[in-house]
Amino acid sequence: MTRISGVDIPNEKRLDIGLTYLYGIGRSNVELLLKEVQMEPNRRVKTLTDEEISKIAKAIDKNFLVEGNLRQNVSGNIKRLKEIGAYRGTRHARNLPTRGQRTKSNARTKRGKRSTVGAQKKDDRMKQTETKTETAEKK
Repeated sequence: MTRISGVDIPNEKRLDIGLTYLYGIGRSNVELLLKEVQMEPNRRVKTLTDEEISKIAKAIDKNFLVEGNLRQNVSGNIKRLKEIGAYRGTRHARNLPTRGQRTKSNARTKRGKRSTVGAQKKDDRMKQTETKTETAEKK
């Protein structure tokens, strides 16, 4: 397997698909990158020489923020939003959608499995609170 920026790229993949295994590089960035290093996107990764691999790696380091550095940058931005008390920061903190989507009927992947909360009889409510306090005491 070829290794670029700390990520193993499968040998059997085409070059344009294999480079998308890097976090921060998508299909459009791959096109720009391959034009810059003057390589064909339909070549297989296993056909690359060491010189070509190093050429690609240098171009990636020069032009793109990838993998660990990009992840740090993104998490730093989210942390900054939380610290300054921005609306988007509070949405991140509560694990809710941050870009204005509705949450009454959607957002199941963010909010988790639906749990119905409805009217209960007083006896049932008391049993639930008792079991919750018992499990809290055991911990």
